[in-house]
Amino acid sequence: MIEGFCSFLSEEDMLTAVAAGHAAVRVACIAIADWAARVGKVKDTSSVVLPPAGLKEAITEVAGPALLDAMRVTGKKERRVALGAADGLVYQQLSGRFSAEQLGSAMKDAHKTAVRRLLREEGLRSDGRSPAQVRPIDSEAGLLPRVHGSSLFTRGETQAIGVVTLGGESDAQRLDGLTELDRSKRFALHYYFPPSSVGETGRMGAASRRELGHGNLAERALQPALPTSDVFPYTMRLESTITESNGSSSMATVCAGCLALLDAGVPLVTPVAGVAMGLVLPEAPGQTAIVLTDILGSEDALGDMDFKVAGSADGITAFQLDIKVEGITLAVLEEALAAAKVGRRHILQRMAAASPAPRGSLAPQAPRVGRVTIDPSKAGMVIGSGGKNIKSICETTGATDIQIDESGAVTIAAPSQAALDAALAIVSGMCTELEVGAIYREVPVVSLTDFGAFIEVAPGKTGLLHVSEMALRRVEVVADELKPGDKVDVKILEINGRGQLRLSRKAVMELDGGVAEPLLPPPTPLPRREPRVTVTKREA
Repeated sequence: MIEGFCSFLSEEDMLTAVAAGHAAVRVACIAIADWAARVGKVKDTSSVVLPPAGLKEAITEVAGPALLDAMRVTGKKERRVALGAADGLVYQQLSGRFSAEQLGSAMKDAHKTAVRRLLREEGLRSDGRSPAQVRPIDSEAGLLPRVHGSSLFTRGETQAIGVVTLGGESDAQRLDGLTELDRSKRFALHYYFPPSSVGETGRMGAASRRELGHGNLAERALQPALPTSDVFPYTMRLESTITESNGSSSMATVCAGCLALLDAGVPLVTPVAGVAMGLVLPEAPGQTAIVLTDILGSEDALGDMDFKVAGSADGITAFQLDIKVEGITLAVLEEALAAAKVGRRHILQRMAAASPAPRGSLAPQAPRVGRVTIDPSKAGMVIGSGGKNIKSICETTGATDIQIDESGAVTIAAPSQAALDAALAIVSGMCTELEVGAIYREVPVVSLTDFGAFIEVAPGKTGLLHVSEMALRRVEVVADELKPGDKVDVKILEINGRGQLRLSRKAVMELDGGVAEPLLPPPTPLPRREPRVTVTKREA
């Protein structure tokens, strides 16, 4: 078995890597074989049940043509019925000569022989395709209206639904390890393979080993195509649910996941797809190996190889090779990689024709996440005592999450773009370096006192505008001059050792020519009063 992941590796470089790995493994295998020869015991084969003589020939005589006809049936369900009828014919006619255990073991070999005979003699596969042909593909995006991104990918009788959920930095999956005790994943893929996808019933519970392995393979395949956090500072969760399976559901997950990510507005480096390759090795002199593209479930079970290859049109991102024989050569692997590249490009072309196409932008219901970088030494000021400032920013703007890392990167998540912009502005303003002599225009009045007004010159930066610096004239009552919410122009006169600001509005008025506000008019003269003459009685 071979499994690995890479960042858009070429087929030639991958073959070189496999050859280097093979050389290293040979050293270990030789050492183990030498050790086993010295201390090992002879294997006990007494319990091995070999097929009795004549059984294979008897099955071929009774059901050979029926098995070959059954393998020509294109539909999975219909083929299963036809194979069941052929098997029943064998049990009916040969049960008196051979045991059920012997017949059951031999029938699997008979199925394998029929598949290979169809390929060798007619150049056809069970569903009527040629060896290099990919099954019909149909894909669409925006399947589910309320999620952040979704898709439906169908290839033959294999179908996957992809759903993407976007979140902030705090939504990343926390991982505990022996060496990295506090690590997180900003991209996680969860793969679900319910029994109903293969027409069965079964217990639904924790993820099986198969689901974990397939999900991990698909996650690694998509990882190199994701944007970096500075380009797209979101946490991404992709869920793939297999609704129908007939081979290569993990590679269908890669395709559905790529479309769902694009539908969610994730700016992928390049689209990624996956395909599973099969193999039928020669069984007689003069035969050649046959490489199969996009294998069925039966071709996986009855063939010699299951080789999953995912990547872009030009490079490989993940691969997994499971062989059912003693080994294969590098020449066969090279042929399979070349065929996988052709198949992958075909699938990517069909994905590009998805109808409807991926949205390509954030859904209205998706959160908005932004990032600003500050001086790491100012992180404490942004956080505040016990997170007081962060809580205040969230309450003021509606932001839902604010995270600050050691490098000074502040990541903010909010339900809307307006809330995100407001929170980013406050954080940026809190870390802005204010200068003495700088003028700030159209800044709001926050509150009033008897001796002046407090002005917010930048988000989180408030200074005192004393009554003596409020206007060119003398202001007696502050409330008569300003009220909370007014926008004024101020100049910073002083920043003391505690960071407190002393502001002046009068200085800006003087710089503007002293015409921003008129001086007090001269007092209005009182009307002239004529003197009164009082005549006393004596004078009269």
